[in-house]
Amino acid sequence: MTRDAQDAIKAGIPIFIGYVPAAIAFGILSKGCGITLLECFLFSAVVFAGASQFIALNLLMTGMGPGGIILTTLLVNFRHFLMSAYLSTRIEKMAKKNIFLMAFGVTDEVFSVLSFKKGIISPKFIYILQWSAYSGWVSGTVAGYVLGGFLPEILTKSMGVALYALLLAILLPEIKQSVKALILTITSGVLNTILIKLDILPNGWNIIVCIIVIAFFGSFFISGEIKEAAYE
Repeated sequence: MTRDAQDAIKAGIPIFIGYVPAAIAFGILSKGCGITLLECFLFSAVVFAGASQFIALNLLMTGMGPGGIILTTLLVNFRHFLMSAYLSTRIEKMAKKNIFLMAFGVTDEVFSVLSFKKGIISPKFIYILQWSAYSGWVSGTVAGYVLGGFLPEILTKSMGVALYALLLAILLPEIKQSVKALILTITSGVLNTILIKLDILPNGWNIIVCIIVIAFFGSFFISGEIKEAAYE
């Protein structure tokens, strides 16, 4: 085994371990929502989008159509365009077919490891690292669905809280570092509440409006922070 492969395995093990519990929660929640094992498996095997899968499942249960779900997940995962663009400057030359496959396997955790790795990144390192993440997520999803069949129905349905716990785990570190992030979070919650009370949008579209509006205003905050840092 080459040194590159060994390094990739070492870097991939923590990602695998971290993905399995979240994937199990998704599998259990899927079981509680009434989708089949095959649909649950394909959800993770084809989409492979972490938090977006929880959101999509929730929107599916609210009766939102395919177009709205696809648009929502596109907006939530839009950051992957930027991550993939950056990583394309760090990898060795390879066939275009390999680039598409590698783009599919980019997640926040995989990007974090690859962005901190020094020098040019080999395809072997990327493939092994991404396979660690992918196998952990897919296997955890299936295990969670099977486990959900042995749990009481009330406990299975209560796994819906896993979505909020996952999003909070992602959000809290940023809120602790930035007051502006806290303001945007509160504003998003207030806007969503208003839209729910007004009840003028189709099922599930409130989140799309919130994403677009808050991202728009957030871009000005980010721009301001960049300018302040430039003058320091």
